[in-house]
Formats: sequence, structure tokens, C-alpha cells
Amino acid sequence: MNGPDFSFEAAAIVRGARHVAGVDEVGRGPLCGPVTAAAVILDPDMIPPGLNDSKKLSAKRRNELFVWLTEHCDWSVAHVSVEEIDRLNIYHASHLAMCRAVAGLKQRPDHVLVDGNKLPRDLGLPAEAIVKGDARSMTIAAASILAKVLRDRIMEDLAQHYPGYGWEVNAGYPTPAHKKALLDLGVTPHHRRSFKPVHNILCKSPLPSN
Repeated sequence: MNGPDFSFEAAAIVRGARHVAGVDEVGRGPLCGPVTAAAVILDPDMIPPGLNDSKKLSAKRRNELFVWLTEHCDWSVAHVSVEEIDRLNIYHASHLAMCRAVAGLKQRPDHVLVDGNKLPRDLGLPAEAIVKGDARSMTIAAASILAKVLRDRIMEDLAQHYPGYGWEVNAGYPTPAHKKALLDLGVTPHHRRSFKPVHNILCKSPLPSN
């Protein structure tokens, strides 16, 4: 199967858009850490080879593309905190991260390509949702790379302060080792209390005394 192409962007340009942004988020599934979104505007005349969904790239290639994109593109990354996730729920929090990322671009986009099947309600710009957009649109793929690299770095940094949970490896996702560490080491301030595995530990009834 071929990788993403520039057809969605080209169609928007034909319709009159000058600046087409792609936006993607990472971190909906983890038990801890922020949800992170990135927005990117690519120059149609200067697109790096090998752009693809961040999950399909090696860490080395992801980092190479990350450096290129940050040096040559208009880009923005935004985070929504654990406290906001617990207050809003992860669906609304991920959309808030996308809105913040798009708002952080230097140029105001004329059209936004959003990964997923729903548009963020508060985006306030012409936009289209593209299912599996990170595998279909080069601009969304670029956004997926930026979001993943930067969120992984956050989790690697947090892992230094909270060893034992394996965040430098699992990025906060609910692996068996992470869930065992939750039971053995307890819940940290960076865990999402609204997520069931964390909530269940916090709400566990004390054992009756003998």
C-alpha cells in the first residue's frame, strides 16, 4: 500500500486555499501524561521524501523528519494537561489540543485537514475530517510525526522523575508492565484519574480488618 499523498491539499488549493494545515493528535490511549496535537503547513514545492504516518516510521527516521519539519515548515504543537483531560474527557481534550495547535501557527490556514472522523467544534476554520488521515495526507502525516516525537520526549522526561512505570518505553500506554507498576508503586500526579484502570485503583475499597 502506498503512503500518504498531497491530493487533499491540492484539491483545497484548487478551490482557492493558500495555506492548508494538517492537524493530528497523539496520546488518547495512555493512562498518563498530556494529549498532544501538532499542526503543520507544508510548502507544496518543498516536501521531504518519506513522509508517512508516524507509527509506520522507525524512531531514527521519525527524528530525522522531525528536524527537517521544524526547520522548514510553519508548525505548532499544543498540549492538554491531565487535569484538563479528567475535567473534559479525552475526546474533548484531544479536540482542544488540535484547536490550540492550529491557533499557534504563524499563518492563519484557509483550510484544515483533521485526522479522524469528526471536526473539533471550536476550530472556527474551513476544515475536513479524514479518517486515517495520517496514512492518506502528507500534511497530517507531518503533524503526526511532530506530535509523537514531542510527546514521547515529555514521557521520557517524566520517566526520569517517576522510575518504574516504563514511560520511556510505553509512553504511558496501558501495557501489562505499566498496569503492574500502578498496583505496586501507586498512582502518580501524572496519571489520568478518569481512566478506568487508574480510577479503579483510587476507588478500591479498603480491605476489612481482621
